[in-house]
Amino acid sequence: MVKQWLQKNLKGDPVLWGIVIAFSLISVAVVYSATGTLAYKKMEGNTEYFLFKHTFLILVGLFCMWLAHKIPYRFYSRLSLLALIFSAPLLIITYFYGANINDASRWITIPVINQTFQPSDLAKLALISYLASMLSKRQQNLDDWKSTLFPMLGWTGAICGLIAMTNTSTAVLLFATCMLLMFIGRVPLKKLAIMMLVVGVLGAGALAVGQRMGTAVSRVTDFLDEDEIPFQLEQSYIAIATGGVVGKGPGNSDQRDILPHPYSDFIYAIILEEYGLMGGVIVLFLYLAMLYRCLVTVGKSEGAFAGLLAAGLSFSLVLQGMINMAVAVGLGPITGLPLPLLSMGGTSLIFTGISIGIILSVSRDDINQERAVGAASVKMPVNA
Repeated sequence: MVKQWLQKNLKGDPVLWGIVIAFSLISVAVVYSATGTLAYKKMEGNTEYFLFKHTFLILVGLFCMWLAHKIPYRFYSRLSLLALIFSAPLLIITYFYGANINDASRWITIPVINQTFQPSDLAKLALISYLASMLSKRQQNLDDWKSTLFPMLGWTGAICGLIAMTNTSTAVLLFATCMLLMFIGRVPLKKLAIMMLVVGVLGAGALAVGQRMGTAVSRVTDFLDEDEIPFQLEQSYIAIATGGVVGKGPGNSDQRDILPHPYSDFIYAIILEEYGLMGGVIVLFLYLAMLYRCLVTVGKSEGAFAGLLAAGLSFSLVLQGMINMAVAVGLGPITGLPLPLLSMGGTSLIFTGISIGIILSVSRDDINQERAVGAASVKMPVNA
């Protein structure tokens, strides 16, 4: 009975479904441990508050993923431009009127439900979908600035620039993903280099007039300074060193009381402390496995839009994960990027779920096509 329901309702790559569920279970355990002290202080001893809240948000994210995978992926091509037109003003509104946390206005509070919403998550998804759509439709006109390159350049520069005004790391990650997607989409290297230069200048200008210029410069300077270790990174090193090979065990982290944002930006350090090098390797393996399964979906996809859409979304998620883990072990300047599928967050979990749901929608269509081809070959008469 359960098997039949799963086969009917959970379509697409079953391995990818398994990876997401594994991430969800790990996330619940690690976030519960990382937020214990925070909950005790802010919720008057109710240490389960963030556990229930995070578990609920994970379930909402999984539901959004299930819903997104039920929708044919071609529908997202039609929605992409509309979503971009909607998200650009939202980013502007957020910059001027958004909730200011840590000297950055990145969130809008939704009335009635009193839940914060980060428009940059919507803008990322919309821009990647739009570029995939444009690249698939204009394969024969990739040299044409007027009909193809200028629209892609304009939207990429505008969205990355607006995000850079409040969130440098997210803007840089999105910019890198867009350039990689255009390279895969066969944009000529000379044209791609011009676009990189133009968007880079626009992004630098937006960063200069935005809220995060000083923070971005200081973090890069701190990373390049061999004599000084930032406080966050120092505490992360302690967590990793004391975790050893097998870790201290679930719920036994000491650095969660000292390390800033142990449930989001530095959750990988808590994983290494509690579950050791083995736990860290398992998480890394899950991200690599997710990338591999997404690339399998890209390879099997029939249309250009399907392949580019799955590639863009998978690269965005996995690159973000790699950057977060690299920061935790000191291989990159400190950023505010959460660890996808593991860090505590609202809109991040929801839009990550939608992104994976779209990839599953692509893989579902590919599997259906394979079955249709298989059924046709079985029915085809064979001449004696």
